[in-house]
Amino acid sequence: MNCFSLAVSGGIARVTGAALGPYQTAVIRIGFSATWLLFLLRELPHRQELYGPDGPWSFGLAQQLIASNGSFTALMWSDGRVWFEIVYALAVLSSGLLMLGWRTRTMSVLFMVGVLSLQNRSVFMGDGGDNVLHLMSVYLVFTRCAQVWSLDARRAVRERAARVRGERVTDRTGPALWGVLGAVLAAVTLVGRMQGDWLIPALLWTVWVAQALWWLVGRRAGTGEPRILLDVIGNVVHNGALLVIMAEACLIYATAGWYKVQGSRWQDGTAVYYPLHLEYFSPWPALADLLSASGTMVMLVTYGTVLVQVAFPFTLFNRRVKNVLLAVMMTEHAVIAVVLGLPFFSLAMIAADAVFLPTGFLRRLGGRAARARDPRRGGRVSLPGQRARENPGAEHVGSGA
Repeated sequence: MNCFSLAVSGGIARVTGAALGPYQTAVIRIGFSATWLLFLLRELPHRQELYGPDGPWSFGLAQQLIASNGSFTALMWSDGRVWFEIVYALAVLSSGLLMLGWRTRTMSVLFMVGVLSLQNRSVFMGDGGDNVLHLMSVYLVFTRCAQVWSLDARRAVRERAARVRGERVTDRTGPALWGVLGAVLAAVTLVGRMQGDWLIPALLWTVWVAQALWWLVGRRAGTGEPRILLDVIGNVVHNGALLVIMAEACLIYATAGWYKVQGSRWQDGTAVYYPLHLEYFSPWPALADLLSASGTMVMLVTYGTVLVQVAFPFTLFNRRVKNVLLAVMMTEHAVIAVVLGLPFFSLAMIAADAVFLPTGFLRRLGGRAARARDPRRGGRVSLPGQRARENPGAEHVGSGA
């Protein structure tokens, strides 16, 4: 009984005492924001046809669909071309700033708004990776994904060093962002634009109020207990969101694998052959012909794909096997990006897979990147934000709305 009690208390302390997986959440933050940013930049010349007024999915059709499913999209607030350009530009800007980790709490919310606004405006534009990005953009709002490898973490280290030297640190950017976005949110709510499902509007208001509370506690609280309580709540929310992200990735692979098992082409080992000979999925016909020339190779890849997808959730209980299958799946997605011409689907899946990458590997990867950026630094590398992880609230220092 004592052992059980100690295990439970240890688990509670671990969940509440720190935001787990700082490197993993940083990688998925960078991965998903980079995927969306690259997609938006690639489709920049065609943005009006994909999501704007010139698209085949007209504003009226989008209104009818959203009235029935209650989806959130800021593009339904106006059918003007100028408003569309503003939303598209904000989606590009928020993606880039989230990737860099600047005012991450604010940018994660704006990133979610940009993803939902564009994808819900034209629901038929996507290759499968858009569904993953859609879900993950919501989950990222709940995470502390800027503890490392971010401008926020670097700023937190510098501000803490300034306080140690006795200097006064004043943040004006965070409250300014909070005020401007709060005014916009209030105006949109008062004019009745927040119609449909209540989830996203409630999330927007909750994050806005939470940031106000965090700032007030940091400025006005005479003791450290309120800040500690907010840290504990933030850690619990972060760890819960991280668990949901991991479960979502497992669910994607499990459902895909078991669905494939039911297909006759997957059962006879020929399923991989057919997409390689579809014109839409053959940007390199010669390469596709080369890969499909061997019937044995096609069969092995077909059965191997099903086996890896079905088995992956169960391999989480064995670290070594999990790491091997993780490398196989990431390699498979890289091949899909090249051979089938689905780069953004593959990038989205690789970003989702990254949540399972070992911490040691990510730290070594970050160390090598730091040494490549500054070759004069040798030995042990102190990564931006690595010391900031000792303070669970590091990314919230002046994080704005």
